[in-house]
Amino acid sequence: MVAFAAWKIFFAPRALSLASAYPAPRIAYPKLAGGTFHVSDERGRVLFLAFYASWCEPCRLEEPLVERYARAHPRVAVIPIDVGEPRAVVAAYARRLRLRDVVLDPKSSSQGFFQIEGFPTMVVIDPQGRIRATWTGFNPAIGLAMANAEKTLR
Repeated sequence: MVAFAAWKIFFAPRALSLASAYPAPRIAYPKLAGGTFHVSDERGRVLFLAFYASWCEPCRLEEPLVERYARAHPRVAVIPIDVGEPRAVVAAYARRLRLRDVVLDPKSSSQGFFQIEGFPTMVVIDPQGRIRATWTGFNPAIGLAMANAEKTLR
């Protein structure tokens, strides 16, 4: 168990191989606050897509850590994406956790486009629009992983 935790926290997030990178889908999602979020609009900076669901207990632990990183690092884009839930549920959850820039995926299309297999899942996209990593599951050191990715990819 200790070895798995060490791998999850310190080694898996560092796997940002260019050799296994592939283009991010050109997809758009509605924003909770109104308007539309386009993945392609974030080209030129590191983009973190944080996929979650309000019923997911590990998400409730990780999302505040992700939000804290987002507030401290404005030069990267950190977008929380709620998967498969009604707007009212998403709004209440976002308010409770003080999440900003929340995006809605009410039809769960991201599960196919980004190969989401569980929650929480973080997808890391480089400034050229390539997916460089997908991290699935709760990571108590997600901020460190994000900082490493930002430093490596900018």
